[in-house]
Amino acid sequence: MPPAQFAVFGHPISHSLSPTIHQAFAQQFGIALEYRAIDVPPADFTATVRRFFADGGRGANVTLPHKAAAFALADQHSVAATRAGTANVLSALDDGRLAAHNTDGDGMVRDLAERHRVDLRGHDTLLLGAGGAAHGVAWRLLDAGAQSLTIVNRSPEAADALADAIGEPARVRTRYWDDLASIGSYDLIVNATSAGVLGAALQLPFSLLGNRAVCYDLSYGQAAAGFLGWAKAAGARHACDGLGMLVETAADAFALWHGQRPDTEPVYQQLRRQA
Repeated sequence: MPPAQFAVFGHPISHSLSPTIHQAFAQQFGIALEYRAIDVPPADFTATVRRFFADGGRGANVTLPHKAAAFALADQHSVAATRAGTANVLSALDDGRLAAHNTDGDGMVRDLAERHRVDLRGHDTLLLGAGGAAHGVAWRLLDAGAQSLTIVNRSPEAADALADAIGEPARVRTRYWDDLASIGSYDLIVNATSAGVLGAALQLPFSLLGNRAVCYDLSYGQAAAGFLGWAKAAGARHACDGLGMLVETAADAFALWHGQRPDTEPVYQQLRRQA
């Protein structure tokens, strides 16, 4: 019997660590599986994913720029995916339909709270970006006890739309990108923009960092280097990339597909040593 088929879809995708992570998880349980990275442009995403599942695929991770498209093609949606309007996990149901999940927020909070020992309760939080990545984590930051959430995006309309979707005006506000130098300081700054992935600089003022602030980039590796360099120069107490979040979200997907949750720490440490 051939091994079960899994994949990650993105564009580009050659940098993805997901195949390594899922193979490491599978080894913990003696599970045989094949996990591929599939580069697919947006125009071909839906057809390619449908073909993958029609050919026996069991599950897929989804990354930039396809998370909204993954949500749209699914037949069933988790609560987190519905709130975000995006999906980073697709699972084959027994009747042939597809279920969409979004594990980004849970993965980020688990990485911050358990691995980095950051208590999110009471934090005044600045969320940079209002795209799919920001939608994936915004609600979970509030669920984890953030006192306030300020959303800043180069397109104010997108920031306003995310704030309206959350629907908590007492805790959630938006500000203009051009006002970053004058909006005060924050305990937690989360970079959910695609600037690092695209090789662009954010040009952020040091005044954004409060005393002993925590800075977290949802990207990892070179894509997070610019933001983390700024955070360290500004004196952040913690400056963390999203490698731990990647491993935690992968573990959530693995548990959905295999019914067993892997031990994430040895896999995280292995990847960190190789970085």
